[in-house]
Amino acid sequence: MRTKQFKSESKKLMDMMINSIYTHKEIFLREIISNSSDAIDKLYFKSLTDEGVGIKADEFKIVIELDKENRTVKVIDNGIGMTEDELDKNLGTIAKSGSFDFKAENEKKENVDIIGQFGVGFYSAFMVSDKVTVETKAYGSDEAFCWQSSGAEGYTVSPCSKETVGTVVTMHIKEDTEDEKYSEYLDQYRISSLIKKYSDYIRHPIVMNFETKKPIEGKENEYEDVTEIRTLNSMIPIWKRAKNELKDEDYNNFYKEKFMDYEDPLKVIHTATEGSATYHALMFIPKHPPFDYYTKEFEKGLQLYSKGVLIMDKCGELLPDYFSFVKGLVDSEDLSLNISREMLQHDGQLKLIAKTLEKKIKGELERMLKNDREAYEEFFGAFGVQLKFGVYNDYGMNAQNIKDLLIFKSSKEDKFVTLKEYIENMSEGQDTIYYACGETVERIKLLPQFDAVKDKGFEILYLTENVDEFALMMLREYDGKKFMNICDENLNLDSEEEKKALETENNDAKDMFEEMKKVLGESVNSIRFTNKLKNHPVCLTSEGGISLEMEKTLNSMPGSEQNKVKAQLVLEISATHPVADKLKELYGKDNETLGKYAKLLYGEACLIGGKPIENPVEHSTIVCELMTK
Repeated sequence: MRTKQFKSESKKLMDMMINSIYTHKEIFLREIISNSSDAIDKLYFKSLTDEGVGIKADEFKIVIELDKENRTVKVIDNGIGMTEDELDKNLGTIAKSGSFDFKAENEKKENVDIIGQFGVGFYSAFMVSDKVTVETKAYGSDEAFCWQSSGAEGYTVSPCSKETVGTVVTMHIKEDTEDEKYSEYLDQYRISSLIKKYSDYIRHPIVMNFETKKPIEGKENEYEDVTEIRTLNSMIPIWKRAKNELKDEDYNNFYKEKFMDYEDPLKVIHTATEGSATYHALMFIPKHPPFDYYTKEFEKGLQLYSKGVLIMDKCGELLPDYFSFVKGLVDSEDLSLNISREMLQHDGQLKLIAKTLEKKIKGELERMLKNDREAYEEFFGAFGVQLKFGVYNDYGMNAQNIKDLLIFKSSKEDKFVTLKEYIENMSEGQDTIYYACGETVERIKLLPQFDAVKDKGFEILYLTENVDEFALMMLREYDGKKFMNICDENLNLDSEEEKKALETENNDAKDMFEEMKKVLGESVNSIRFTNKLKNHPVCLTSEGGISLEMEKTLNSMPGSEQNKVKAQLVLEISATHPVADKLKELYGKDNETLGKYAKLLYGEACLIGGKPIENPVEHSTIVCELMTK
């Protein structure tokens, strides 16, 4: 027996590797099984050209043995095994990769598909074990060797007895502590669930003896202990099967089981690419958001696999925020099995995959919008807000990329339209996209400006979500057509003759408006007559970049109490309504009553626009007083 020190680093290095690269101790089993799968792949590859291997393709397997009494977990394979020199080379040097060397030597040959790197991953066993033993016999060798280590202090290599080719990794599980219950890794159901989670698509059978109870025939409520041999993994991933082999039922069942949904997905995206970005992807668009979707607790991301082995449950780098509703997985042969989240953030291959997936998702949504409008509207009802946030976030960096996925309900038949469809429906000579904001479509239709704009033959987009107007402001324009809120002060539907007449009337009433503004103070920026109200007496419009709806939205956000946003409001009074004549009659004769009318009209305009009245008691008193005159 030879006792040796690790060639690379000391206990400090191993501690750093265990604590930083792996955040979940349970992945140790994934790593050991992946190494066993590698070893089998190597021997299977050799069997294609070497008849002396003597093992048929369907005889390769990985066996898991649990021994609660002795606190051991064994992973046994009938793969290619290791020589004494390979034990030193692969396990004596932390992060040394035998599989990497093998693949490099055979990279130009077909059927070479090696999962892991027998190095860093192997040492994850020490996260749960205080001693690890490796017994191995290499193909073509008459000798077997045993490698054993209790940690960073070193290891021993000695001859041992082993009749068959392959490797046995025995992990002696640590005793439980107050913080860690290592005994869970001796439970057959826990081990089974870990294999299902991480190694379900290893292409070789993973088998384990299950101790269970079976009813004794003819004896009620009596059972006998039996041992069943169970295959724990599926082996063939659904995403690597041809689409023509799969039915909707296959996709739906996989989705509901894998992603814990009670409904079938709205859309399935099954894709694969080769070349600069090589991967298989199976993605789903749900019918409804998860309960925590719009909370800080929600974590986006696709499951990330490397050759069928799960390496990350939610890889957020694969999805932009505006497509965070997508569920699914990506399986790439170009990614290392031993990779941390920090390493992924700088992985160029992953970024290339993410960009390709983004284009694919967008393309599928565009096809749904074009070919299945009902389904798209259902999707948009569930996740449209997220797309609108995507337009607004990051200073509009992604606005142009997703603007054609937006739909809004409009005044034209009260149906949803895209911005492109709005442009196509425009009246001749129209150069503006009109919209209106409100809590509901019904509230929007009650706005004083609504009828005037609609009667001119202009279509109006209904914006009922808080983010809507912010998204349109970030877009600025669409196809050269600017956006305009019908409550904006710049809205002007008059002819040139009407504009000149109104300008004259406002100039004549300038002093009267000044008198009224003395009473209203900072509540409004200015007062004027308008022609856009038809039968309505009054309304509030805004000037500048902040609308009344934006003011309400911004001031409702957490932390806004100390820095309230204020829209620059204009009190507009219908020039043709009898109330205009009443104001002119009062000015100069009874300015006190004129001031009360000003407050009354401002209060009514607030009610119409959905803005709280600043002093409801005063408003009620003025109404009653003027009613009794």
